[in-house]
Amino acid sequence: MLLELAQWLAQDIRAFNVFNYITLRAVLATLTALIISFVVGPRLIRKLTEYKVGQSVRDDGPQTHLVKAGTPTMGGALILVAIAVSTLLWADLSNRFVWVVLVTTLGFGIIGWVDDWRKVVHRNPKGLAAREKYFWQSLIGFGVAIYLFNTATVPAETELIVPFFKNLALPLGAVSFIVLTYFVVVGTSNAVNLTDGLDGLAILPTVMVASALAIFAYVAGHLYFSKYLGVPYVPGAGELAVFCAAIGGAGLGFLWFNAYPAEVFMGDVGALALGAALGVVAVIVRQEIVLFIMGGVFVVETISVMLQVASFKLTGKRIFRMAPLHHHYELKGWKETQVVVRFWIITMMLVLIGLATLKIR
Repeated sequence: MLLELAQWLAQDIRAFNVFNYITLRAVLATLTALIISFVVGPRLIRKLTEYKVGQSVRDDGPQTHLVKAGTPTMGGALILVAIAVSTLLWADLSNRFVWVVLVTTLGFGIIGWVDDWRKVVHRNPKGLAAREKYFWQSLIGFGVAIYLFNTATVPAETELIVPFFKNLALPLGAVSFIVLTYFVVVGTSNAVNLTDGLDGLAILPTVMVASALAIFAYVAGHLYFSKYLGVPYVPGAGELAVFCAAIGGAGLGFLWFNAYPAEVFMGDVGALALGAALGVVAVIVRQEIVLFIMGGVFVVETISVMLQVASFKLTGKRIFRMAPLHHHYELKGWKETQVVVRFWIITMMLVLIGLATLKIR
């Protein structure tokens, strides 16, 4: 929106040409999302408290969590507002990728909102039925996959890039591309949701991964940088750096209120949306495998749940004291802050490994 205004003003005042630079608009998107979070956050928390939109806590989990009962949830709405407004203000709205990521993010956010609303307002512990939830997630996931395949303009947009190998790219047909995209988007969405169980645990890794994806998006959308670094050139992908920057700003702003002891939880409305956002950006910039590496904490958390369920059903025994994995370490005696910070450190290491794939080929 503001880019179009700046381009119009640049016809008479050349100084406004500076807004054509994606890097500047990415910085401004980060700051805008931060400011929105800081301004709207306290008011949203007060409203959620007034309406008694509080988190329920499981009795069979760590006993230290019982004091969190009643803490306002659905705070992820703050993140989505900050991301949407910042992106609409600073991104190029004629870019199809911008609309794809926005629609996907808000679509999954609506699914999470309905789920949270039924849990905390209607006091339905099941929230949105699992079958119903996966139906709507699948509908959006397959819709995005089909759209991206049918609108691909260069072969690189439908190739699977294998990191650490310079010329290893596997061409994907329609079915394989759509299935892969579906699992990346829906899988990442649910993985982030499973990780969101401790104060600040999910949001900072999301910010770090989004920041790394912003770099990948900028490189993928730049003809010369992509050629120099051996990254597939995807025309228009550079604008996603603005979107990822908005995620970073909104996430850091939310962390201000979500840090231990949390004043608000993001709920499914935030976790499902953020995971889907990371997934669809990774698909567009052709870095699905790198996302798997950088989001290793999300992956391990998800695998721990799958193993726990499978083991209990097959043998009647549990592998972990409690799943997801962060609860296992809490029950082993780690303090909540220790688990969170250590998972942050692990994510930082994994993100650096992911960024290293830009050069190590």
